[in-house]
Amino acid sequence: MPLPTEPIGSIPRPKYLLDGNFDDALVDRALAETIERLAGTGSPVLTDGEQSKPSFATYPLTGFDALAPDGAVIPFADGHTRQLPRLTGGPFRYGTYAVSYLATARSLTSLPVKQPVIAPSALSLLYPADGIDGYPQETFLADLADEAEKDIRQCLDAGASSVQLDFTEGRLSLKLDPSGGVLRQFIELNNTVLDRFSAQERARIGVHTCPGGDQDSVHSLDIDYAELLPQLFSLRAGSFYLQLASEPDPERVLRIVREHSRDDQRIFVGVTDPIDPTIETPEQVRDRVLLAADHIPVERLGTCDDCGFSPFADDTSTSRETAFAKIEARVRGTELAAERLGV
Repeated sequence: MPLPTEPIGSIPRPKYLLDGNFDDALVDRALAETIERLAGTGSPVLTDGEQSKPSFATYPLTGFDALAPDGAVIPFADGHTRQLPRLTGGPFRYGTYAVSYLATARSLTSLPVKQPVIAPSALSLLYPADGIDGYPQETFLADLADEAEKDIRQCLDAGASSVQLDFTEGRLSLKLDPSGGVLRQFIELNNTVLDRFSAQERARIGVHTCPGGDQDSVHSLDIDYAELLPQLFSLRAGSFYLQLASEPDPERVLRIVREHSRDDQRIFVGVTDPIDPTIETPEQVRDRVLLAADHIPVERLGTCDDCGFSPFADDTSTSRETAFAKIEARVRGTELAAERLGV
């Protein structure tokens, strides 16, 4: 496809998988069905739909035991919350690496497969504010950077078409700390990891940002994108996947992107809104792409969904049918835009 288009990650899990408590045989069935249906939308790049992940954020903690349940709480606009675990001791090590998901997905298709991973900045929230005796925060962050590098590098080495760092906490950080200090710490930590990769490797690494998306609600859409984007583009990654379809004034956002993004950064604009139950038409997607092309050079432009459709495994607010229909509209609408743009 002349204009690249990619999914962000999660697809709602089938009911039989949730009811069956993620039995291995049911996971295998759901993975195969998800890969087949994603390919059937015409998507040129696939993911595993995160079918076997407990959540987009906490998969590395599966198999790691030094945790308590009473960690940081993330409030959403509709009043529900998600809570992270709290680290109780070190050294910190991933219990599960994303390459295990990638290997399974690649065994089921000959199409390119991208692999989402959690950004180290999100996992930095595991460390408690009152510290851990014998395991200072500086040591934890060094261990975390090593583990995040390993998570990304394994996926690149195993043939991922790209590796996407999920950075939903970027916009949220400005709600927690309007001064921007926490955001700067997040950027610094993520760049500490990104700087360990060559320019050629970073060209295959992207960053996804959105205001959260869980149970048809968000955690930080009320934070002005203009406060995040200038710093976001200081991340030393090759691609950026930006939530845009759900923005009230997407053209304003595009002007900020044009001003602050670099010539070596590809911009994937969100053209479908997973939280909106209305399925976009290909023509709506086309028009959103054409608007983006007024601000971003076509050779640097791509499309994506605003965010994953079910970032937490128990989120059933969007049906699988709706998710696949929206993805198909994105693919077809991107094709229509490419035809109009002559690329």
